[in-house]
Amino acid sequence: MRIIVEKNYEAMSKRAAEEIAKVVNNKPNCVLGLATGSTPEGLYKELISLNKEEKVDFSKVTSVNLDEYVGLSGEHPQSYRYFMNTNLFNHINIDKSRTFVPNGLVKDIEEECKRYDERINELGGIDIQLLGIGNNGHIGFNEPSEFLYMGTHLTGLAESTIEANSRFFDSMDEVPKKAITMGLGGIMKAKKILLIANGEKKAEIIAKLVEGKISTQIPASILQVHHDVTIIVDEAAASLIKK
Repeated sequence: MRIIVEKNYEAMSKRAAEEIAKVVNNKPNCVLGLATGSTPEGLYKELISLNKEEKVDFSKVTSVNLDEYVGLSGEHPQSYRYFMNTNLFNHINIDKSRTFVPNGLVKDIEEECKRYDERINELGGIDIQLLGIGNNGHIGFNEPSEFLYMGTHLTGLAESTIEANSRFFDSMDEVPKKAITMGLGGIMKAKKILLIANGEKKAEIIAKLVEGKISTQIPASILQVHHDVTIIVDEAAASLIKK
């Protein structure tokens, strides 16, 4: 596990974008595992700039996203498909037909989850998986629980996650309570993993991730056994790491 501490959010985002660009430049037809939320927004802006400057080419890249809310169409402003289109895909030279996000409107969710895992396998697996981390240690929407799932699955969202996501909606009642998420097994199959976090609110969970024990109550802790994990944080998020 490699830990990189940058001075602030902007520096963290730039460094993380460079890590992803390196993978794309080394393997132009790579498979990127992407994430949503406020944390990667700066990273995506950096990738857009690199693309416009012709320092990275996404024309042969395929992407798969971690998760999607159940009940929201891809046109809904708070869906993760909409997020990816508006924050990245619309601004780079990627073929949108090769950008995959779970379908939150399907009638047969179990079949959608199965298809999603099969698609990733058919693509040859994920070359680099981008992750954020929730204050409770969730990655994707793999929430703390007695049991954890290997494959893509339907999950209920923890109250703390619903509360954290409510800032994007007009009211708490509008926040979806369920999501389709890639499982921890799928995440761990990625050849490389890049986790980013910033701010004092993430300091406690980052310290637990880096120095704590592996526990189903901190799903991200499983990353400790992955062979190629890079964690990039700003100084605030790294402030409670003792070593």
